[in-house]
Amino acid sequence: MGRHGLGPHVVGQRVVVRHLLPDGRATDVLGTCTEWGADSLTVDRERHGPVEIRLADVVTGKPVPPRASVRARVAAQEVEQHVAALWTSITTEPLGQWQLRASPPHGGRLRRRGNSALAMDDPGIGWADAAWGVRRFYDALDQVPTVQVQRGSQVEQTLAPLGFAPMGDGDAHAQLASVARALRSVRSAAPDVPAEVEELPGSVAVALDGGAASGRGVLSGDWLLVESLVVDAAHRRRGLATAVLAEVLDWGASLGATTALLHVETDNAGAIALYEQHGFTTHHTNRYLVAR
Repeated sequence: MGRHGLGPHVVGQRVVVRHLLPDGRATDVLGTCTEWGADSLTVDRERHGPVEIRLADVVTGKPVPPRASVRARVAAQEVEQHVAALWTSITTEPLGQWQLRASPPHGGRLRRRGNSALAMDDPGIGWADAAWGVRRFYDALDQVPTVQVQRGSQVEQTLAPLGFAPMGDGDAHAQLASVARALRSVRSAAPDVPAEVEELPGSVAVALDGGAASGRGVLSGDWLLVESLVVDAAHRRRGLATAVLAEVLDWGASLGATTALLHVETDNAGAIALYEQHGFTTHHTNRYLVAR
């Protein structure tokens, strides 16, 4: 590694490299190290393409943190509002800054995300009035009053003395990724398995190996929602989940999707590891509170 913190271990990482030009001046290059050879390294500069640098010309360098994604700056409420696209029929009603939601059964059951009040911040109408509004709305539907909050948030803490408590299960990470980057990653890892792809306006259903693995993608503007990715227990560890993800991402990319969103329960360590391997990162963690 010489006088710097670089070496073959930085391939795939974002780095900054100071190196000498032919006239003796020094310049800096920032980007992702894509190759490390015996005499040179290659850095893919952000928006400016790759550059090859002789190792003999390297003055100093080190890995640097990934550039902050604009996706990370999107509010949790805005992220979760895209979820409405999963249902062909959904009723929404504003409750101050919150959103009341009701939707028909999906996959044979009522889904929490489509049958809860989306409450990621101060309701703006008073906490007691907001709590009463949630109860009124869901009591009229003969459903348990349910609120979707960000785990550990001020909303969760404030609703506790008003009679709302965690369900006890179902906490889920909302994970985001660049569609283009995730697609490059899964393409390099997915096995070659014949896929059955059913396209509908705004959505796609994918099945592999006679239904041994399946998943769904839904568009919301330029966001791609990935959901219902399932692999039969007898067919796991064959890369089928990656292959399904590749098909869904490829479909979304072909229609202009730039951001992928999925939800994964916090105790599903295998799925979390898979998604993180392909560039998904946790934006926030959801929790459902029910009226007691």
